[in-house]
Amino acid sequence: MKPESTRIFLVRHGATVLTAEDRFAGATNVQLAEEGRGQARRLAARLASEKIVAVYASPLDRTMETARIVSEPHRLPIVPRDGLREINHGHWEEMTRREVETKYPAEARLWDRDPYTFAPKGGESGLAVTARALPALIEIVRAHPGGKVLVVSHKATIRLLLSSLLGFDPRRFRDNLDQSPCALNIIDFKDEGNARLSLFNDTSHYESGGLAIPEVPSSRLSKTWSMPS
Repeated sequence: MKPESTRIFLVRHGATVLTAEDRFAGATNVQLAEEGRGQARRLAARLASEKIVAVYASPLDRTMETARIVSEPHRLPIVPRDGLREINHGHWEEMTRREVETKYPAEARLWDRDPYTFAPKGGESGLAVTARALPALIEIVRAHPGGKVLVVSHKATIRLLLSSLLGFDPRRFRDNLDQSPCALNIIDFKDEGNARLSLFNDTSHYESGGLAIPEVPSSRLSKTWSMPS
């Protein structure tokens, strides 16, 4: 008999000291702001009763600290995974969008048109991020069949992962998907090739205990999910 579904709690890191400035800081090792720590503490309370068996995070400080705070009730080690890090914006790093549009207008236009295949000088395309992040996530799913796992990553990386897993046009990941600081996404994997998004960009823990965590799907879908394991 196959194991039960693997559930991934996919979380964006909390707000950082640069969040309000809207700067490109994918590869820059920005620290969490106190606001972000508070968001993570509230999410920790929301997930405290979940039987989380492992915790993974991008190795940058903002994701590692978010993971430590959210996983504190579970007392698990944080496993860094380089594949989960944020997109590198190359020579745009630490610049505002307006500054990029003024200094590199041709690059900005190409990026707006297709951020999946275009990369600024010294940076990464969305395709390159998907090529490292998706195998890292699938490896985590394989390592924990039937378990619940916390994975902390970044805004663009999460949107690219969801685009790939759900079959969205990845060239439109910036237009069609959003990720708020410390947002909770839940992805259930029946197996490596069958993923279902059960919760998306949820921040209900900001002001309250948060919405109830949805059950793993067992009906209302295709035979893949409705048939017993």
